[in-house]
Amino acid sequence: MIDPDEPLDIQVARQARIIDALMRRANRQHEVGSSAYGAFQSAIALQAQVWAKTRDLERTTDALRHARDDSERMRKNLADALSAMDGGVALFTAGRLEVCNDIFQMLLPDISGRLRPGLPVDDCFAAMAESRHLVTVEGSFDTALAHARRGRVGASVVSLVIELAGDRWYQINLQRTSAENMVLLLTEITLIVRRNRSEKETLIDRQADYLQAVFENMTSGVCTFSPSGAVMMYNQQFRQLLGLPYTMLQKGTDLQRLLDFVAQHALIAEAVDFEIGYWLDRLERQGRLRKRVRHATGRMLDLHAHRLPDGGVLLELKDVTLETRATEMLENRVAERTAELTRANQRLTEQYEEKARVEEELRLAKERAEAAVSSKTRFLAAASHDLLQPINAAKLLIATLMDSVAETRFAPTVERLEGSFSSIEQLLHSLLDISRLESADQALTATEVCLGTLMRSVWEDQMPLAQRKGVRLDMVPCMVFVRSDPVYLLRSIQNLVVNAIQYTEPGGRVLAGCRRQGDRVAFQVWDTGIGISRKDQKRIFEEFARADNVPLGSGVGLGLSVVDRTCRHLGHKVRVRSKPGVGSVFSIEMEAVSGRPADAQEGCSQTPSAEYDMDYIVLVIENDPDVLYAFTSKLEQWGASVLAARSAGEALDHLRDIGIAPDIVLADYQLDDGETGDRAIQAVRDMTGVHVPAIMITADRSNALLKKGAEEGFSVLTKPVQLSRLRPLIEWKIRWQAPEEATF
Repeated sequence: MIDPDEPLDIQVARQARIIDALMRRANRQHEVGSSAYGAFQSAIALQAQVWAKTRDLERTTDALRHARDDSERMRKNLADALSAMDGGVALFTAGRLEVCNDIFQMLLPDISGRLRPGLPVDDCFAAMAESRHLVTVEGSFDTALAHARRGRVGASVVSLVIELAGDRWYQINLQRTSAENMVLLLTEITLIVRRNRSEKETLIDRQADYLQAVFENMTSGVCTFSPSGAVMMYNQQFRQLLGLPYTMLQKGTDLQRLLDFVAQHALIAEAVDFEIGYWLDRLERQGRLRKRVRHATGRMLDLHAHRLPDGGVLLELKDVTLETRATEMLENRVAERTAELTRANQRLTEQYEEKARVEEELRLAKERAEAAVSSKTRFLAAASHDLLQPINAAKLLIATLMDSVAETRFAPTVERLEGSFSSIEQLLHSLLDISRLESADQALTATEVCLGTLMRSVWEDQMPLAQRKGVRLDMVPCMVFVRSDPVYLLRSIQNLVVNAIQYTEPGGRVLAGCRRQGDRVAFQVWDTGIGISRKDQKRIFEEFARADNVPLGSGVGLGLSVVDRTCRHLGHKVRVRSKPGVGSVFSIEMEAVSGRPADAQEGCSQTPSAEYDMDYIVLVIENDPDVLYAFTSKLEQWGASVLAARSAGEALDHLRDIGIAPDIVLADYQLDDGETGDRAIQAVRDMTGVHVPAIMITADRSNALLKKGAEEGFSVLTKPVQLSRLRPLIEWKIRWQAPEEATF
């Protein structure tokens, strides 16, 4: 029934009402009680309860009295503390004035009577704003109060600065101390404001002195005029630059008077003919003016005029005589330099025109040279067949003659004759190779080539040369496939082997083989020859270049040039290591074909097998009578029956006469009347009805003919024919590609 959290006076009032109600109930029970004893018992019980409640009431009353005493003591202590503070203090609880000190209450005497406890904070600030003693407020009371109410408890203080009558200044700080309480503090800052004001005035005075000192020490002349045109401030440099007397330039002098003086004495040449009026009008319209003028003394002055914020004018004069003279001097030098550059440009133009003329002549000369080279290349390419035909016939005839005069006194002569023709053949091959490598329309074609097959072919061709010279030639073939041009790779390998044999003394050794280097293969030729010095190793790959220790009559130096050009076209690398008197190692590095297994190796350590009689019918189709005669003689010497024909028609007539197919066909590629050997071979096969083995003998070294031979089933030998290769090839073609039916 009694809430212990309620104030003590409310608890005491409720206890009194409860006691009164109990007393009335006891009296009513006494009146209506059924017996005196029962009434007596009720009275005693009631009396005990009354005494208990009375004791509680007395204790509560004592506690309330003590609380009131504490409250009064605390209020008095707070009032004493507030009175002891230097500034004014006011405490607002639930938006109303709770307590304030005397300083706050007497700050504004005309509203001190209104500052009583319970006054709303809004009314308090309204009363302060209406006070006659308040002069100015830096800010707004309402805004500051709104910010203080919205701020968090204990947040930053909202400050205002007010000015009171008598040049007194106070700062008002307003801050929330709890959800419903707010504290207002008044701090007098009169001394601070007055001190700042004094310092500001002192600073202004110092700035004026400083500004005047700066004016006096400026290299430029400066003068300021008021909006009415009176001189306000100037320095001596301004007076000296214009040449004005002391009496003319004084504080308060009118601008118009000054300008009239300048015009009358012609101090500035441009100051006549109302020029100054134009300057003033321009300054009025644009707010600034810049002009370079000449003084009567000859000095050049830069005049700058600016409008000041208060409507006045600032004039600045700067002596630019030296700068003007330097500019004029520079302009003169620029003019002179421009003239020199013009003359130099004219000379360069003439030189350029002369250079263009020379370049045009060089271009024409280059075109003529290129045309000559191209003509030479085309001539060599076109005439290769005609050049190789007599060489081929001579080699065949010499080979036949060597067999005929063997073991006679003519054998050495014929052997020397065969060596001379071999040199001619080698030189002709080198010339034709260089011609083709220089020809843009006959580019080399890289294909997959079995390196071991080419090595064995070279070994078979060069073994007779090595045997005649007494040099041991060993070759270890590597049946790996590389990407290269088969014709020119064969020629490169052959050139390296021939050079090694040629420059190795009798009893020496030449070894050729391959080394795997990752995904590349290096073909190497080792010899125990005369060697090459270091200075010669850099130039032996040039045309017609030979080492110093090479004996006379050892060739013209084209073989290595062909090798170098071939490898550069195919992307191969050529290397050489050599030491004079010890030997040399030449190598060609090529790209190996990945994913293609190497063929079974064929040894090259045995001497070619001995020759035996060829009991075959050989059809030879050759339009050159000398070559046809030479082939016929040599084949008949080998024991073959030869059907010699100069055209495809004549060859077919021979076949009709004998009625059987030949064992093999040897045909030249270029025949008379536009006929070609491949069509002649096909005509023979069509007539006989069998796939007769065939060998194409030609001077054409193109890959297209090799590809066609692979497609149509005939082999290709280039002229001049190597007899050491021709006979084994005939044997292999007849044994493995013999026709199934020989009659028709």
